[in-house]
Amino acid sequence: MKRNNVVIIGAGLGGLECGYILARNGMKVTVLERESQIGGCIQTFKRGDVTFDTGFHYIGAMGEGEALNRLFGYFDLLSLPWTKLDEDNFDEVVIGERHFHFANGHARFAETLAREFPHERENLLRFTSLLKQVGDNIFTTFGAEGTNLSGSLFQQSAYQFINDTIGDPLLRKVLSGTSLKMELNAPTLPLYTFAQINDSFLRSAWRLRGGGALIADALADSIRRMGGEVITNAQVTKIYETDGQVTGVTIGGTEHISADYVISSVHPAYTVALVEESSRKMRNSYRKRIASLANTFGMFTANIRLKPGAMPYLNKNIYIHKPEADLWNVKTTATESVLVNYSVPEDGCTTAANIDLLSPMSWEEVKKWAYLPVGRRGDDYVEYKQHKTEDCLRLVEKTLPALRDAIDHVYTSSPLSYHSYTASAEGCAYGIRKDYNNPMFTVLTPRTPIQNLLQTGQSLNLHGVLGVSMTAFLTCAEILGMDKIRQELKLK
Repeated sequence: MKRNNVVIIGAGLGGLECGYILARNGMKVTVLERESQIGGCIQTFKRGDVTFDTGFHYIGAMGEGEALNRLFGYFDLLSLPWTKLDEDNFDEVVIGERHFHFANGHARFAETLAREFPHERENLLRFTSLLKQVGDNIFTTFGAEGTNLSGSLFQQSAYQFINDTIGDPLLRKVLSGTSLKMELNAPTLPLYTFAQINDSFLRSAWRLRGGGALIADALADSIRRMGGEVITNAQVTKIYETDGQVTGVTIGGTEHISADYVISSVHPAYTVALVEESSRKMRNSYRKRIASLANTFGMFTANIRLKPGAMPYLNKNIYIHKPEADLWNVKTTATESVLVNYSVPEDGCTTAANIDLLSPMSWEEVKKWAYLPVGRRGDDYVEYKQHKTEDCLRLVEKTLPALRDAIDHVYTSSPLSYHSYTASAEGCAYGIRKDYNNPMFTVLTPRTPIQNLLQTGQSLNLHGVLGVSMTAFLTCAEILGMDKIRQELKLK
């Protein structure tokens, strides 16, 4: 029997996971990455002997029997050096002078916050009950019985849910305080997105010593062992179609690779642009529809290398917000919220080598420099990032007063960096903005108008490591069939 040839555009998490699934099922897989380094948003970079993550910071639901644990078990990723965050305080939300602890476990999470908000105990239980229901049913996505729950919650407002469920305005802000896991956009965010992502972290929260590149490298190594290829410095410039079917791709404008299937893990707008204008199947109406979809905001990051021994490692994340911050209507120019994320020390010591400060930043703030090449965007761009770094430090040092004196060096990135290195449209942090008012239009499926051209990645269903991993299986189900996917995951 002829083996299917599958070309995958982009060696980010979704592309590599699709490559793994299909190679494991006997297909000849070629993953093409335009950059010199694989990983996309989970790649790392080194400055001296310190490793920084690009977009991978921590994950949820990796405990025994939990959703990502099952998926990463399939991908043979459980042996990587995972570190579980503090179960009593994996996330700390700081609003003004007040500190609130997020504990693992739905009941323990509700009880911990009920000590601060005793009048909201029953409402907290209602809140966590909905989250738990979503998490308990996550794998019904791979069967018809899952369409009712996820489908209905994709059509409901997350903002309305939290306002209807929680009476205390401060508690509503606290429960929204880990907002940098997603874009909290009041007019659009679906309840399913909010519930599924938050649920995964309530179950368990983890970091990876050595950074997200370990995931990418392990997946690539497995693909190669199973007979596939992962090729870097291979930019796809065109997707070819013949008689309504994709027949292959072109690399660098000259080299042609044939394929029975093409899977694109890059942003849908870029995928559409790669298809020939003469395509019989991909009509202008579809192209315009994809081009019209709004993207989520981007992220500014200050990657800070610390002086040796200057600050203790904290096994938690800290979300710091100004009291006046409206978390559901982010003003990106104001620097009202910052996530403080620590990297696990690679030598096992108790002091931190580096931390990251992350704050929302829109494409509008930086697009005037987009036409300039990387590294040569001018002094005004450098100065702009320096001002943003200072804004972040001023907000954070109220909680971590030792930070400023502990800094050895600061490296910065903006949505322009994500746009340049990971092909994220407008440097968006979470892909296309999902809209509960119109889920059929904004929650994309793996299918395209061309039957054997598929998509995967964070812009389709859900973002984040868990969401992208789920989507990879949904994409591969279009080739292997859903029954085979359920068999692969050992689902009943």
